[in-house]
Amino acid sequence: IVNDPRMPIRTIEGVVSLKPENEFNDNDFRILQLNSKAKHVLFCAIGPNEFNPISSCDSAKEMRDLLEVTYEGTNQVKESKICMLVHEYELFLMHDNENITDMFTHFTTIINSL
Repeated sequence: IVNDPRMPIRTIEGVVSLKPENEFNDNDFRILQLNSKAKHVLFCAIGPNEFNPISSCDSAKEMRDLLEVTYEGTNQVKESKICMLVHEYELFLMHDNENITDMFTHFTTIINSL
């Protein structure tokens, strides 16, 4: 999924165009089949709320990228979250009304989020 599947193309007299299906070779079919399988896995793994935004995507990579931005945010958002969590880690203290179990749970939550 990480590498976007390339559509089978041909070059005739310097003009690049999509290959008609009757010119596909075994490798072209294999690449398209892998993309279809990956899309099917993603469709089966998501819930109904996620289906609509990704249903119009042409490739599994496009679907994955859209889901990644939806749930993890853009790179700028990710960096901000990490910065905030590092700050929270650096200032971590046990509160007066907190027992050891609660403190450990709070600490573990911060560490796991990083």
